[in-house]
Amino acid sequence: MNFPVFDLHCDTLSHLLGRNMESYGSLKESDGHISLSRAQKLEGYAQCFAVFTTDLWKDKSPVSPVQAFERQIVQFQREMNNDPQAIAMAYSADDVERNLQNGLMSGILTIEGPAGFDFDPALLQDLSQVGFRMTSLGWNEKNVLTGSNVTGGGLTDQGREYVKEAQKNKMIVDVSHISDEGFWGIMDCAEKPVIASHSNSRAVHNHSRNLTDEMFLALCQTGGLTGINMYTEFLGEKANIETVCDHICHFLELDPTGTHIALGGDLDGCETIPEGMGGIDDYPMIAVALQKRGLEDKMIRNIFWNNALEVMRKCCT
Repeated sequence: MNFPVFDLHCDTLSHLLGRNMESYGSLKESDGHISLSRAQKLEGYAQCFAVFTTDLWKDKSPVSPVQAFERQIVQFQREMNNDPQAIAMAYSADDVERNLQNGLMSGILTIEGPAGFDFDPALLQDLSQVGFRMTSLGWNEKNVLTGSNVTGGGLTDQGREYVKEAQKNKMIVDVSHISDEGFWGIMDCAEKPVIASHSNSRAVHNHSRNLTDEMFLALCQTGGLTGINMYTEFLGEKANIETVCDHICHFLELDPTGTHIALGGDLDGCETIPEGMGGIDDYPMIAVALQKRGLEDKMIRNIFWNNALEVMRKCCT
């Protein structure tokens, strides 16, 4: 069972650059979860590529958050330039659809942690012009915008301004990694759909990185969604394809329309993924398992493609 895949989060750019941010690997034949050769096995493919920075690594990394931010942007552009017959940058839902029709993978720039530009809301307009279409407010650290799922702590005034500027400048606001208090702060001030790009169900597996039922329903109310994460730490012990389906099916109990669930694998950013999976090209295994559970092809296609595309259309136009 093969559907086009729209995945809302990966850490492939930092994986290609390596821990020293100087390796400059190639997406064409990467040894990670995502590569162009793996992508060719899919019916179609759009991938959000996170540019990841955090102040937590300031003393451990050979480069500053600013340098890491810049190098990942360069790596992304290098990949677009090296294989224009295989992948193209997408700025909008229309671009993603056009690339699909032309047999191209779509690459979408996103921000995971704004440490690389000092958490400055005033820079979001320029970053939107560069092509960024999604942003979180942090990673696992407490920062000037919000607390995290690790530290706790709510949304600050600067955080509220950040949400406002992001949504004004065609960026989807992403709550993955945020604290519970920060999440509800965003719900209070958001004016467009909000997503959790790579977060699972806390009811299925009790982890602070996952969403409570109330959080998921609040995202639904904004018109947003959650992307199912493939990291076993957030899925549950001895996770396999059926575990992934457990999270999806729990959200379906809360949202029988299935329009607020997508994929956000966290691939190339997680140490272990479900048993039997090797990378992005194994996503069709999830589709087969969902079909065996009784889901119709239309709903599976929505989860794999249409839902994420629709949020991009609402927020990035």
